[in-house]
Amino acid sequence: MTSTVTRSPLVRVSAVLAAAAVAAQIVYPLVDGRARDVVTVVVVALLAAASIVHAVAVRGGRWAVGLVAATAGIGLVSEIVGTATGYPYGCYAYATDRLGWAIADVPAVVPLAWTAGFYPVWCAASLVTRTRVARIVLTTIGVVGWDLYLDPQMVADGQWRWCVVDAGLPGIAHIPLTNYAGWLLVAAVMAVVVDRLDARLDTRPGSSPPSPARDAVPFALLSWTWLGSALAHAVFLDAPELRYSAVYGLLAMGAVGVPLLVRLARRNVDT
Repeated sequence: MTSTVTRSPLVRVSAVLAAAAVAAQIVYPLVDGRARDVVTVVVVALLAAASIVHAVAVRGGRWAVGLVAATAGIGLVSEIVGTATGYPYGCYAYATDRLGWAIADVPAVVPLAWTAGFYPVWCAASLVTRTRVARIVLTTIGVVGWDLYLDPQMVADGQWRWCVVDAGLPGIAHIPLTNYAGWLLVAAVMAVVVDRLDARLDTRPGSSPPSPARDAVPFALLSWTWLGSALAHAVFLDAPELRYSAVYGLLAMGAVGVPLLVRLARRNVDT
């Protein structure tokens, strides 16, 4: 089953989309102004498309629909409530007319970012954990780790702003700790929903367990996001506060990334 899945044309399509997303991310620090806004939207759309197409190929259409509902759907609701009330993230607002069409003042591309950030982490956590609870916990940590890159980078670029600017981590105090608390809550809810979905649909006859071959595309995306973002924040992006987010993101996403690399290395040794 796994070898058949890895040869699926949709898996190849997801790999092409992922490669295009990486190329767009490399372009990001080379442009500014309106061009950078366009690149930001393109990156998110390509990452989300790569994740969704891969999910369809290896986990099935129903699973992929559930993934989008649990990530983009819950993410959009949380963002609409968040910008209107300040809960669960704290008081913040998106810039106007920067990232395209908006839904209740939330750019439509934002919920796709939840899907793009969640799926690679989920796939990696599924490989390196042995229990459903551990997978939920590790996925939640990994998604929050991804936001430790995302939020500082997007705030530095002016895509959104926070009302409180002195209640965060050292070096990025302008992003309040309530943001990460909100991410913990929302990511945990998403992980629980996808876990239930996985338990119902991934036990069907003919389904295959997580494997390095089957999930090579999301594993590559996670590794690129984890290590590439740390390098970009430390070296290639101009905002000085991103030197701090490089460390925070590297450590937090490393909770997923390190076990993944160890598991993959052991598999190569064994084979």
